[in-house]
Amino acid sequence: MSSGGMLVQGDRMEKLNRSVAEHCELTRRYFFQLGSVAAAAWSASPLAAANPLSDPRLREAAAKLEYLTPLARARIIDKGKTEILKLPPERLREIGLVPETWSLDVIPDPASDSIVEQPLSLALGNALNWNGLMKLADRHAVRFMHLCVCTNGNDPFHMSLWEGVPLREVIWLARPKANIRRVYYQSYHPANIPPFQASLPLGYVLETPPGQTPVVLAYKMNGQVIPASHGGPVRVVMPGTYGNKSIKWVRRILLTNDYKANDSDAELNSDVESSLKTRARFINAPKETPAATPAALTGMAQVGVSGLAKVQYCVHSQKNPWPVNDPPWDSAEWKDATILPPPADWGGGLPGGKLPASTNQIDSKTGKPLQWPMRYTIVHWAALLPGLPAGNYDLCCRTIDLNGIAQPMPRPLLRTGVTAIQRLTLLVKA
Repeated sequence: MSSGGMLVQGDRMEKLNRSVAEHCELTRRYFFQLGSVAAAAWSASPLAAANPLSDPRLREAAAKLEYLTPLARARIIDKGKTEILKLPPERLREIGLVPETWSLDVIPDPASDSIVEQPLSLALGNALNWNGLMKLADRHAVRFMHLCVCTNGNDPFHMSLWEGVPLREVIWLARPKANIRRVYYQSYHPANIPPFQASLPLGYVLETPPGQTPVVLAYKMNGQVIPASHGGPVRVVMPGTYGNKSIKWVRRILLTNDYKANDSDAELNSDVESSLKTRARFINAPKETPAATPAALTGMAQVGVSGLAKVQYCVHSQKNPWPVNDPPWDSAEWKDATILPPPADWGGGLPGGKLPASTNQIDSKTGKPLQWPMRYTIVHWAALLPGLPAGNYDLCCRTIDLNGIAQPMPRPLLRTGVTAIQRLTLLVKA
């Protein structure tokens, strides 16, 4: 590693050490202020039992974790088969997928009896363009962190900070009047293939419960204008759901009286209305270790609609095959991992690793999350595997949500979001 790389990693480790130490101390004080019973509970808690960074192996593993995903590492798929990811810059400009040439139609569904008083479209010469979107952003911009993950994907595509304009502000520009029950939104598509699309009830778009984030037309990702290579310059982001609702390369919105969803992902055998589930995955899990030698273990927990109370892991010798009548591993000897605190450096290429002002989930006075873990995002977790005798082992992780329900429940069925227990094989060598 270069000296510059060592300095960056050293700085990140120092910030992480300081952040975790502050978190542990504040948590300790809180429990002791509650009296002797709470103090006893603190003494038995995972944070008190083992500061996650008290071991140098864990410090090294934790220093490699980055909360927000840099754009260069963010994964993307082109489900609509548009071939956009292969197009040169001049072609992107021609088809309206750069800010200077982007536009959005907001029109009534021609197959419906919807009434829209002032439809917006290129054909009418009044489509919403980038400058118009930025004028809306001056008054209505929203910033929030949200995970991007496929309904049927094992690992998230990326964890990002989004900036956008609530979709309702754009819809009101078209002056919807009557016979509208649903909003269809569509991506750019070549003339020879249908658009990739999704839909939402109109009421869900127009009204957002207090404290929640609205559906947005996003134009920034980690503080940068979203490039076409990541679904830009404008894409929908639908908080609380899987990626199938967050259509990339959005160019057209239809206001319809049709009550039925028209989501393209439904044709791919997905539950397009499923909310994000809570689950755990490994990030750094050893494939083999020497016998009687502890090893660092880190991972990620996806925080779904039911929140997150715990992350747990278990190690089970393969000499005793797991009973087939216990596929969720309910009877395993689960151990609590430590949920790491909010990072001092949020990563993702943000200047200084700092979040911008007015990020929804952040207290504007303290600069810290209003709650932790945050729903619809991730948290990192850590544990120190004990030294084990030689042999082959199953290594598993799971979550327990705020309802006290352990993964893979309460929604274990496929096509509604992956929650299967991740199981790896660990070889411990003599």
